[in-house]
Amino acid sequence: MLDVGEAAFLVDCGLVQGDRFAMAKNSDPFVYNPADIDILFVTHAHADHIGRIPKLVKDGFTGVIYATPPTRELASVMLRDAYKVMLYEEERYGVDRLYEEHDIEAAMSLWEVREYNDPFAAASGVTVTFTDAGHILGSAMVTFERNGKKIVFTGDIGNIPQPLLNPPVIPKDYDYMVMESVYGDRTHEQVAERTELLREHIEDARQKNGTLIIPAFSLERTQGMLFEINNLVESGAIKPLPVFLDSPLAISVTGIYQRYVSYMKDDVREQIQSGDDIFAFPGLTFTKSIADSREIAKERGAKIIIAGSGMSHGGRIIEHEQNFLEDKKTTLLLVGYQAVGSLGRLLHDGVKKVKINDVPITVRATIARIRGYSGHADRTQLVDLVAGGANKAKTVFVTMGEEKSSLHLVQRLRDYIGVHAVAPSENQEVEIDF
Repeated sequence: MLDVGEAAFLVDCGLVQGDRFAMAKNSDPFVYNPADIDILFVTHAHADHIGRIPKLVKDGFTGVIYATPPTRELASVMLRDAYKVMLYEEERYGVDRLYEEHDIEAAMSLWEVREYNDPFAAASGVTVTFTDAGHILGSAMVTFERNGKKIVFTGDIGNIPQPLLNPPVIPKDYDYMVMESVYGDRTHEQVAERTELLREHIEDARQKNGTLIIPAFSLERTQGMLFEINNLVESGAIKPLPVFLDSPLAISVTGIYQRYVSYMKDDVREQIQSGDDIFAFPGLTFTKSIADSREIAKERGAKIIIAGSGMSHGGRIIEHEQNFLEDKKTTLLLVGYQAVGSLGRLLHDGVKKVKINDVPITVRATIARIRGYSGHADRTQLVDLVAGGANKAKTVFVTMGEEKSSLHLVQRLRDYIGVHAVAPSENQEVEIDF
């Protein structure tokens, strides 16, 4: 929260995630009074950045919500899907849902949209600008300017290069920055070879007559995977094989991507304008119904299943993992971040005995990972982003990462750039000159 005296601004209002989609901690009261917030700025539509907005409204927020047009449209879809997951977790685990459907409707009625690089006035003489963060469709950094001073909230910063999106716009001449640090202690070694690695895993599944399962976030990662497979098929690098996109949410999100081609990078736009439907290729099937989803297990021969959730903490991926993880011909391919405590993290760490839907499963499948598809900037990219405009930076606040990652990045920024970098503790209040 940014309090400028005459008004209070909030940047993002997301879920804390772990072994449950909506952990019990999310039910705790906000540490501030939601009714005191005048404006909420949303960087992008991932659950850990928007997931508690309806609760914020339920608890008293009546201000304006600003975001880019794709973020607003994606948030509407994501919040409604999240509500369904909360209903499931309430029934299965006894975790109370955070809000009701009418709270989603109330929240969406408060949204207003602004484009990239179009400064607009907020309360108290503050000018606000959204710039491309390169993380997911419509993702933005939020820059506040007042009295000649500038503070940047990065939200999540995109990996370079992304399959579909432009690189992040480097902030310049800022006084303060509040930044993410998910990969603040490591690099993405496989960016250059990620497409070839994907091709190899697909060919391995074909040769084994097995199943390649890709748990993918319905927003951005799935669309990136479809784009990559489309290009492999269209170029002849692989022969078509059955590919199942088994996620109603991902199917809906893909439709939104098709409507916002202007937010994609130039070469992707040119490919689409040349007549290539990048989200349709021989062998691809969208499975919307549960009945169709369950038919996938009966499909013989090599196949690819892309389903959510990306961390395997819910969604249709769970049933596919239950069906296929005991089969040695299966490969589970992880292409995104796996939070501590999630089933995806357990599988990533090599656990051989897991429970899925209370059923004991012995993991005989190959567990593979391609790091280069991460949607988050790595350590080097994060340092470069700060260095690109830190000539007058007073403080860089490192947040939104596991403690190890945040503290490593803090030290890196101090040692390599010489900026004053700190990792605030949870709910810490800091007074700045703004």
